[in-house]
Amino acid sequence: MRFLLATWNINSIRLRENLVADLMRQEQPDILCLQECKSPVEKIPRELFARLGYEHMVARGQKAYNGVAIFSKIPLQDVGGMDFANLGHARHVVAALPNGVQIHNCYVPAGGDVPDRAVNEKFGQKLDYLTQMRDHFASSSPKKTILVGDLNIAPREDDVWNHKSLLKIVSHTPIEVEHLYDVMTAGDFKDITRQDIPEGLVYSWWSYRAADWDVADKGRRLDHIWATADIAPNANSSRVLRAVRGWTGPSDHAPVFATFDL
Repeated sequence: MRFLLATWNINSIRLRENLVADLMRQEQPDILCLQECKSPVEKIPRELFARLGYEHMVARGQKAYNGVAIFSKIPLQDVGGMDFANLGHARHVVAALPNGVQIHNCYVPAGGDVPDRAVNEKFGQKLDYLTQMRDHFASSSPKKTILVGDLNIAPREDDVWNHKSLLKIVSHTPIEVEHLYDVMTAGDFKDITRQDIPEGLVYSWWSYRAADWDVADKGRRLDHIWATADIAPNANSSRVLRAVRGWTGPSDHAPVFATFDL
């Protein structure tokens, strides 16, 4: 089975349903994973996407907050989802393909503005969320598994516009990077984007605060596609569709793609 997979933090699926539809029409991913849908499941514009060929969906939703969804041209089985750190948030959903491959769609907490759990509860929640992800994958020893999503951490020096300037900024602090790599190691995951693009600056997020995000180009790679080591060699053609960040009324994230031959 060969399929094109995309992951995208859409920052409100109902507000940007036309952008989702445009991506489906123009890029034709076989599987599209969205985060920060900000919608109850029953209010997701499922019929619109079904008319475009995405007849299958698994999702977890909340009103105006969080939310993850997987849309697919390929049949999906809903395998569940975890409430890591017991936050009561819709941040994780798992679907299985007919060939047994599982897809985890994750939206890791952003962590607030101060990288100190003693004064910032949200940062502590982020670290706890990652710790429980680590423990889950360490105990489950996943195989034939793809993990995607807005993981809200840019781990490498070339995943951010200025490594030294961002070392004390949430999303690139050493403790966050350590926690992210602990999750990766626990599940024997490989970073597919960096497997295909091993060198050079790669970003998937640019702040709304920038007067001209494209010229300033102060980006971070917060959005990831991973695969367990047993299937990582079957992934290829990774890319970030940067142009989408410049669409009218955009998300502050751009979609990330990879192709799998499984």
